[in-house]
Amino acid sequence: MNDGTAASRFILDHTGLAASALSPDIRLYLATALTPLWQATEEFLYHQNVTPPFWAFSWPGSEALARHVADHPHLVAGLQVLDFAAGGGLAAIAAARAGGIVDAVDIDSLACAAIRLNAVVNAVEVNVLEGDITGVVCRWDVILCGDVCYELPMTSHILPWLRRCAASAVVIIADPGRSYVPQDGFTEIARYTVPTTLELEDSTAREVRLLRLLSA
Repeated sequence: MNDGTAASRFILDHTGLAASALSPDIRLYLATALTPLWQATEEFLYHQNVTPPFWAFSWPGSEALARHVADHPHLVAGLQVLDFAAGGGLAAIAAARAGGIVDAVDIDSLACAAIRLNAVVNAVEVNVLEGDITGVVCRWDVILCGDVCYELPMTSHILPWLRRCAASAVVIIADPGRSYVPQDGFTEIARYTVPTTLELEDSTAREVRLLRLLSA
């Protein structure tokens, strides 16, 4: 879908502004009822070739990253930061608020539109990249990855690149207990308990580990 106006209109029509669970000073356009948005997106998918609305929920990994960045702004202040597979851009917005020079990337055009809208609401500047950038030469100082290891194909695709990036950048993966997170080659730097909804998770809270990836 290339029509940014249509994407923005869809988001505004099917979501509402809500506060982040761990960073309530950040507001995002989020789903207010799960089923109606998914049904609407299925119809939109048919006509516009978009993916399910993962961007419309504040996932535990991004919540933990945003809180960590807010509490430790020196990690990103004045640095080039990438929010990888950014969804609605929560971590990107937190990094921008902490003084980072921030890119956010997602393969979903609706997610990219949501990031732009969310950045405006929070009065920050985030440069949005659309597409799969896996494999590009790393130009960032910090890469934030929220909940990216939930499927084997995706993990196998991105992890070798992220490890290469870790040779020159701080790469942090947020793990809320997914099956395909690396079992070694990282240093745990923090843990956060994030409230969740049973519509998305199998519990009302998730413990999220923040893992600094070691280079290949």
